[in-house]
Amino acid sequence: MLFNSLEFAFFLPIVFLLYWFVFNSNLKWQNLFIVFVSYIFYGWWDWRFLLLIGFTSVCSFIAGQLIVRFRTADIEPSPKMHFSASWYVSAINILINILLLAGFKYYNFFVDSFIEAFRLFGKEFDIHTIQVILPVGISFYTFQALSYSIDVYRRKLQPATNLMSFLAYVSFFPQLVAGPIERATNLLPQFYSKRAFDSDKAVDGMRQILWGLFKKMVVADTCAIYANQVFDGVGYQPGSALLLGVLFFAFQIYGDFSGYSDIAIGTARLFGFSLMRNFNYPYFSRDIAEFWRRWHISLSTWFRDYIYIPMGGSRNNSIFNIRNTLTVFIVSGFWHGANRTFLVWGGYHGLLFLPLLLLKKNRRFTNIVAENRLLPSVKELIQMLSTFFLVLLGWIFFRSKNIDAAVCYLKAMFTCSLFEIPDLFYLSTKCMLFILFMLTVEWVQRFESHGLVLHKIKSRVWRWSVYLFLLMAIFLFGGGEETFIYFQF
Repeated sequence: MLFNSLEFAFFLPIVFLLYWFVFNSNLKWQNLFIVFVSYIFYGWWDWRFLLLIGFTSVCSFIAGQLIVRFRTADIEPSPKMHFSASWYVSAINILINILLLAGFKYYNFFVDSFIEAFRLFGKEFDIHTIQVILPVGISFYTFQALSYSIDVYRRKLQPATNLMSFLAYVSFFPQLVAGPIERATNLLPQFYSKRAFDSDKAVDGMRQILWGLFKKMVVADTCAIYANQVFDGVGYQPGSALLLGVLFFAFQIYGDFSGYSDIAIGTARLFGFSLMRNFNYPYFSRDIAEFWRRWHISLSTWFRDYIYIPMGGSRNNSIFNIRNTLTVFIVSGFWHGANRTFLVWGGYHGLLFLPLLLLKKNRRFTNIVAENRLLPSVKELIQMLSTFFLVLLGWIFFRSKNIDAAVCYLKAMFTCSLFEIPDLFYLSTKCMLFILFMLTVEWVQRFESHGLVLHKIKSRVWRWSVYLFLLMAIFLFGGGEETFIYFQF
């Protein structure tokens, strides 16, 4: 079920009313209801997906129980057993989740890579690929389940004792299919305590949903029309049109993904839950390190806490710093899909990040840009534009079908035709106005958690004028029920 669908427009208010007016008196019934509606929401695509998420949830729940049981029984490693029994339980659960993810998402990629590798040595293998339906959001809820068992093993979290609460944690429908990737330490305890309706949170949640719908349906879906047109006809476009195409894709993916996160976070607030922030106006970043602190925060911090720091982080010498950093960025790229373009995209950002890390400048921008001014300084503006341009080059690999197509795109873009005025420029004026409006709102609101925090506007008339303007824009310029880009990941 899509957030921007007619089905969800009926689904959400019905669930909201039942949640607060029918099941509000009993926490267990509330959690059971959340599981029920979450499984309806997820099974809307394909009921078979429910078997997988149910299996993942039960395995992780049992693993948490066994980890603590073995630990309290003082089953420690013997001379023949190098690790404790609780370690083996955690490792087995991690392996199960990773194998499921790899089987559905990467099987064909590994088979093709295996065949190509041995073909270089004159060996031929007849291994058939298979058509696998990729379960929506499998990368997101798998990582969420993994964080639970790892944190239980690390003693950062007590294991869940109530299966229904745990099922609700893994399947919570607002963030189930595209994040934010919640940590069990943040979200799971919220299912243990009784929720009381808070009108202020609910109103703010509705504002954030509205802003997310605008970014998705107006900005992202309009940009997609022109981005697809350019990327599908690279050989017939001048360099200026190609630059415009990747520019539109940059705002397509931002409006699409951050819009989803806004809708998810706002929807969760309607039900009394607080989800972590996933985007913090990343296109205002002044270097790549700041960009990655602001883009897909739930994923980048997941890799930091569960891969980068366990590998040694930045505490080792330069060689290990380089290894750890490149590993995390390449794995992050691979997480996005079974295509070498994602590996190159991740490696590219890793190479951009390395100089900042080695020179210890990766934390130089922790304040908000133009913190005490309305407009950025000339220096800040140059830093933001140069960072944005580097990000644009990376998006070419992310969007292209293969590496050859990305290289052809770059070659065709960096020609004398880069300075021509493309025909697309006049056709896409509406799209550029939407982008400019979104950037203006988010620049003014860069100190706030989302674009529609309007507590400074005291007049109710002015506030409702903003809401009506956005609603009109959605109804007049919003596309159809277009799927979200990150559903494929």
